[in-house]
Amino acid sequence: MMLITMKRVALSIPIRSVVLALVFSGCVVASAHAAGQSAPPKTDNTGLNRQDDKSAEPTADRQKEDRSDLKITQQIRQAITRDKSLSTYAHNVKIITQKGQVTLKGPVRSQEEKSAIEMKAIEVAGDNNVTSQLTVVPKK
Repeated sequence: MMLITMKRVALSIPIRSVVLALVFSGCVVASAHAAGQSAPPKTDNTGLNRQDDKSAEPTADRQKEDRSDLKITQQIRQAITRDKSLSTYAHNVKIITQKGQVTLKGPVRSQEEKSAIEMKAIEVAGDNNVTSQLTVVPKK
């Protein structure tokens, strides 16, 4: 009889938590699928992002590391994420600040969300410093 010994590796608590979370989330998705339920919907802005590649439009990856611009972006993002009445789409809009000029991009679920985000940006950056390219995409 051949005896195989395995060395036991102790995981640190954070890694163990991550591993357990990943295993558990996989089980939840698998059990929902087996029960005939669909997986959670995915938010996919790939098409919207591709149109930005071809133009000279401001994009988040083109934003410079200017401290004042980063501060404006941060303050607007915090104001948006604090508002729990907004959808996930609204919480994930793109905020690009270049030389104090803010550009808002991305889909939101309603005209009310669009207005709320624009107002939050105006409160931080000023009325003449915000350009909204937000689009309303109602829930299907």
